Amino acid sequence: MKRIWYLAYGSNLSRKRFCYYIRGGRPDGSERDYPGCRDTSDPADSFGLLISGGVYFAGRSSAWRAGIAFYDPHAHGQVAARAYLITVEQFIDVLAQETRQSPGITLDLTASFRGDRYSMGVGGYSILVRVGDRRGVPILTFTRDRHTAPKLAAPSAAYLAAMATGLREIHGWSHMQITRYLSALPGVAL
Repeated sequence: MKRIWYLAYGSNLSRKRFCYYIRGGRPDGSERDYPGCRDTSDPADSFGLLISGGVYFAGRSSAWRAGIAFYDPHAHGQVAARAYLITVEQFIDVLAQETRQSPGITLDLTASFRGDRYSMGVGGYSILVRVGDRRGVPILTFTRDRHTAPKLAAPSAAYLAAMATGLREIHGWSHMQITRYLSALPGVAL
């Protein structure tokens, strides 16, 4: 069974929130029930990291009824993230649920395992980005091209609360550090 580090930079920074994609159910503040992954095993590990780039809020999530976070690997700055060690199947199922598809879609991750930085994603997350490796396992996330993204849109308070919970859990940040980080992200102050 191949594993991958899934890099979370939005609401999935919160372990509790992320596990709704794994096990299924309705997270606090969401308008949507998630079916969960075909493999409902908990992540084998997780760690916090800072990566180059930026996060911005755009579009409108039907689950959050507000803007959602996207990663821009070309932006100047640093992104506070969390990586979860999950199976490749779970990664694909999480991506499917993020794009309102059923778990079990087909997605070829050969390019990511080969070492390519970018490859094709699915739906609104049309780009997979390999941000590095840890212990020989790729660290991968999904996003969309900033140039084709919808206009900036403010996130909901519940979405920001999930991000704040994750930043506290994995980075140990204070309330002041979290507020400073989140309030500086494009789209938040709209």
